Amino acid sequence: MTEPTTPAPNTPLIVLAGATGALGLLIAHQLRRRGASVRALVRPASLAGAEAESLRRQGVEVVGVDYASTADLTRACQGAGCVVSALNGLRDVMVETQGRLLDAAVAAGVPRFIPSDFAADFTRVPEGSNRNFDLRREFARHLDKAPIRATSVLNGMFMDLLRGTAPVVLAGPRLVLYWGHADQPLDFTTMQDTADFTAAAALDPSTPRYLRVAGDVASPRQLREAATAATGHRFRLLRPGSLGLLSTLIKLTKTLAPASNDVFPPWQGMQYLHNMLSGDAKLPGPLDNHRYPDLKWTTVQEMLAANR
Repeated sequence: MTEPTTPAPNTPLIVLAGATGALGLLIAHQLRRRGASVRALVRPASLAGAEAESLRRQGVEVVGVDYASTADLTRACQGAGCVVSALNGLRDVMVETQGRLLDAAVAAGVPRFIPSDFAADFTRVPEGSNRNFDLRREFARHLDKAPIRATSVLNGMFMDLLRGTAPVVLAGPRLVLYWGHADQPLDFTTMQDTADFTAAAALDPSTPRYLRVAGDVASPRQLREAATAATGHRFRLLRPGSLGLLSTLIKLTKTLAPASNDVFPPWQGMQYLHNMLSGDAKLPGPLDNHRYPDLKWTTVQEMLAANR
């Protein structure tokens, strides 16, 4: 392990795992913008990568660690006021690796832990309806038993996915695709806004167990209106069928799809849409958007207009 350095006096130290991922890089930037010292934990093979160099240029301390070693992780967590996890993967990462990180934070005497829960409200969805949500729920059971203060940030769907990754707002045919009801409210937050809120929460010693935010709440019908206003082209609604039909398609896709270690195979994205369109994963109010008054939230229309 690369030996960590001692943070500057009176500067809060945040240890960040998963810092070379898309969300992790944004969280690191926002933490530095807010004046925190940041110690980014990366695998030794990533020390010479472009992401690690980008972090160093922002004044982040980049430390190579063996994620399989709790002792290594414990040394890396020394002196931190909060450990933030932006790790992403399947059970070996979300439960096992993140579990070692949690044990290390406890052993190092870190008072607070923010897990990599960035998603819709997995606490409300039925067990077994979403594999990735089930992994977060499994880790949450471990976290709730640990002698450390924990805060999960729940942000709905990353709004950025509406630009093409999630089959909802289809720019080519100018359609908004949905299942079930056109007036079901859906929660969206950009990755940038999620990172900014997470950085503020990491530096806030009074956070509760869950913080729920949404940059925008829009139904499929409202998504159509936002897309039309953002692009100047008329979008239409397309409903292929009921949520029951979507459930059948999820089962069929899982059966036909070859075994894969992908974090987001096609059927996983379909599970996520089902949880949102059914209302099961809807963030309950009141939301925590106003907890940090300096944040400005991006709307769906603003995001779509900026990416025309």
